[in-house]
Amino acid sequence: QVQLVESGGGLVQAGGSLRLSCVASGRALRNSAVGWFRQGPGKEREFVAAIRRDYNVVSANSVKGRFTISRDNTKNTVFLQMNSLKPEDTAVYFCAAGERIILSSLTIWEQYDYWGQGTQVTVSS
Repeated sequence: QVQLVESGGGLVQAGGSLRLSCVASGRALRNSAVGWFRQGPGKEREFVAAIRRDYNVVSANSVKGRFTISRDNTKNTVFLQMNSLKPEDTAVYFCAAGERIILSSLTIWEQYDYWGQGTQVTVSS
């Protein structure tokens, strides 16, 4: 079993930055793909970015050039650096982990086995 805990959310003005962290316990993350998803009010869960064990990265078009996903296996942590935030980025952000997810399936939330509880990000205009 893997337990995931997100942190780093908060309230920020448009144009600001936040750095989200996803810390794993129970098992090393180095063999897992880790993704970030978000769910805004009244919206469906949406893929944001993911990073595989080989460090291949996939990002949603809506966040390319603004969000960067990275991982530090020594800390069992995956980060999501979010810059130039917009009000439409407001959502609960979840991290998820799974093994043996092929590159083309990283955007599919059903491919992930473990989920954190989420952290709220609110961007004011």
